[in-house]
Amino acid sequence: MSVYLVLKYIHVLAAIVAVGANATYGVWMTLGAAQPESLRAILRGVRFLDNRIANPAYGLLLITGLAMLYAGHLALATPWIATGLGLFIVGMAIGARGYTPALRSQIQALEAGGPQSEVYRRASDRGRTIGLVFMLLVLIIVFLMVTKPALWG
Repeated sequence: MSVYLVLKYIHVLAAIVAVGANATYGVWMTLGAAQPESLRAILRGVRFLDNRIANPAYGLLLITGLAMLYAGHLALATPWIATGLGLFIVGMAIGARGYTPALRSQIQALEAGGPQSEVYRRASDRGRTIGLVFMLLVLIIVFLMVTKPALWG
């Protein structure tokens, strides 16, 4: 078995963990909205999943993806690779600068004013919007990695 295939296996597992964890956030948030007494624990659980499961898996995706370029003698300039990596960088910036602070604000607003407060609703709306944009980017990246389209030519 080649080093490339081992890296690819780890890469795919990391993608399953990262994207799978992120995909559950909407479900958790919906459950929290339906059960306000559980909302604090749910938001803290989402924060735990994001910080300790999804984000490290995204880091592993970057490491294994770059290692696969080297091991598989693939060119970074290949359109689907360059586009996917560019979108990955944008997505990580959105996550670090957008979603993580939005989730933190949402937890703080809940603790300060409760789930009915205007501050909490705004924080929740912001987190939802950022999360949807992030997931759209992730789905585009997964599409590029799976289909490897010839984007320009």
